[in-house]
Amino acid sequence: MSPVQIGTIGCLILFGLLFTSMPVAFAMIASGILGFALIISPQAAYSMVIAELFETFSAYNLTVIPLFVMMGQVSFHAGISKRLFHTTYVWLGHLKGGLAMATVGACAGFGAICGSGPATAATMASVALPEMKRYGYSDSLASGSVAAGGSLGMLIPPSVVFIVYALMTEQSIGSLFLAGIVPGLLIVGLFCINIYIRSSKDKTLGPAGPRHSWKERFVSLNGVIETVLLFIVVMGGMFQGLFTPIEAAAIGAAGSFVIALIQKQMTLVKLKRILLETVRTSSMIFFIVAGATIFGRFLAVSRIPFVIAEGFVSLPLPGEIVMLLIILFFLVAGCFIDALALMLLTIPIFYPVIQQLGFDPIWFGVIVVVITQMGVITPPVGVNVYVVSGIERDIPLPVIFKGSMPFLLMLILSAVILIVFPDLCLFLPRLLRG
Repeated sequence: MSPVQIGTIGCLILFGLLFTSMPVAFAMIASGILGFALIISPQAAYSMVIAELFETFSAYNLTVIPLFVMMGQVSFHAGISKRLFHTTYVWLGHLKGGLAMATVGACAGFGAICGSGPATAATMASVALPEMKRYGYSDSLASGSVAAGGSLGMLIPPSVVFIVYALMTEQSIGSLFLAGIVPGLLIVGLFCINIYIRSSKDKTLGPAGPRHSWKERFVSLNGVIETVLLFIVVMGGMFQGLFTPIEAAAIGAAGSFVIALIQKQMTLVKLKRILLETVRTSSMIFFIVAGATIFGRFLAVSRIPFVIAEGFVSLPLPGEIVMLLIILFFLVAGCFIDALALMLLTIPIFYPVIQQLGFDPIWFGVIVVVITQMGVITPPVGVNVYVVSGIERDIPLPVIFKGSMPFLLMLILSAVILIVFPDLCLFLPRLLRG
């Protein structure tokens, strides 16, 4: 068999293993080793796996991931998420669907210090769902707003997905973080508009809560001071060139610890839980990165990425149509494969294509993240939906999926807007470079 044929069979084996519910990292490692051994030799495959695992787990650049994960864990256990939700509730709770809008706003704020979509969804599910149920919100709107709002953690910096994309494509992490700010705010706005319109039409979806005085509203802003300070110090310092992304992550993690100590929210029990969760989450991400690297080596020797890239470039179609086909692929594949794994698997294939077509790699990174955001709330994978269901077991899984669908339409609309107006992604990075 030719390398391309072996590569095709290897891809089919990978998808077969994924459908058996094998962890993504191990499925990629197994199929990558088998394919590499068939094309080169078993000894070469053995040496390649040892080298890739060592390089991944000892890579200095990847240090940024556990540091940002730790910052999010400390912030959660310090009660920052609860204070964020309270602040947004005081300002928006009196509107129809206001609690759901407050949830989306709090998800955006917590995503700015967390960097993970599922972690944001899990955090806000435990904080916001009880409040929405207490005020008589429908299960579909309440759970859907948490699942969809949690996806903002993938886009609003610091985003783990952006970090991995930057490392894979050798793009600036700071530029990608800047590029995600405006699209993140756009999606927050579209989500809130959607909630308000639906709650106005059907008053049983999200009843209005009590109105708070202006004094109470301004006093509640104390709840966002820690988040704003962390964001300004970490992102501002990085964008001003005061420290590197890894140093920024370290400063953010240390800053969150200082906030927890000042708030007297840190105990030995919480510290143990923070460290265990940080190690667990970081190890999962590192294994996925290592698995994707091993599988990527196999794809490289099979020449499948080059064949696909040449096929796309040679299509007698405008570049915009080719880009649309790539986006549609991400949209469909995101329904079946975890967002981070999907990016690690496909970026080596499609990145050369978008380079040859002349598209901006920063813009493409934002578009890919927005598209993969859809996958975390759509069946059958829908990881954020499963996270919410695991925390709030009283709400049936189909109800959460149903509640997420209106937000899916908003994500599609936001992707269309960003494709038509790419400067919404690029003008902040250009300011940084300028």
